[in-house]
Amino acid sequence: MTSIADLAGQIRSGDRAALARGITLVESRRLADSISAEALLCDLLPHTGNSVRVGITGAPGVGKSTLIEALGLRLCAANRRVAVLAVDPSSVRTGGSILGDKTRMTELSRHANAFIRPSPGGDTLGGVAAHTREAMLLCEAAGFDTVLIETIGTGQSEVAVHGMVDFFLVLLSPAAGDELQGIKRGVMELADGVLVHKADGDLAAAADRAAQQCLLAMRVLHSGEATPPPVVIGSSVTGHGLTELWRLIEQQLVTARSRGTFTSRRTQQAGDWFEHAVREQLLSEFLADPKVKSAMRQAKDEVVRGLTLPAAAARTLLALRSQP
Repeated sequence: MTSIADLAGQIRSGDRAALARGITLVESRRLADSISAEALLCDLLPHTGNSVRVGITGAPGVGKSTLIEALGLRLCAANRRVAVLAVDPSSVRTGGSILGDKTRMTELSRHANAFIRPSPGGDTLGGVAAHTREAMLLCEAAGFDTVLIETIGTGQSEVAVHGMVDFFLVLLSPAAGDELQGIKRGVMELADGVLVHKADGDLAAAADRAAQQCLLAMRVLHSGEATPPPVVIGSSVTGHGLTELWRLIEQQLVTARSRGTFTSRRTQQAGDWFEHAVREQLLSEFLADPKVKSAMRQAKDEVVRGLTLPAAAARTLLALRSQP
């Protein structure tokens, strides 16, 4: 059986199978695996943080996977090592997930410089999986200098991915006039850039119009900024705009580093991650308390029967922790 130290060494050497095992370990919900995963991450932590982290979101069907493959292949050809963390929606009934993103990136998945890991979203909000942050750190420790995170879709809770990336890219279709109405304000306000995708063939003219509409919207949403986030027109089929897109991403990151906002953003993200972990740990320990388990069944029954309010029942449960 491979020890944590050996697994860490294999991941640092770029062993893809070891990296996959490491991600499986951090995604596990078993207590023993959680302890091992924490030891693995602590071992690898000094070797993380050296990648460009890009989050990619957009409505279903806008072509996120297609863009990632086209862009990823270009980056790999330029000798960058690209890790893709794709999050698939899970069934609310069975909890299962198709995990089809890897099959939609067949050419990229075969490239020597690429690693693709699909994960189920589960019941985690924010368009990402529960342990996407940890998986990202493992990819960085394995030597991948570019991490692309594909989210489930676009919604108000999708902004969670912004809290773990250096550049947050929103994809729109050429029919963005209607699509803009469906995308929540919070997502567009946090966008570092927008790509009007599928701008080829008969949709080229529509893409130009959509880009103009989006640019006007971004100027309104970011009226307090000297320069609103860029809006780019591109096509993964023809490759048009992809070089410009990556150049803009790199330029923005260079500017962020020179101004110190790159470091402050990552510092803020690390602090938010810590606070989230504290809340998760407190909730887990609270619900595991035998007294709480017993009282919770009774409190839930009273709420269901209309005998008390959920907030009042919750306060009663919380008071149990202070009792001897």
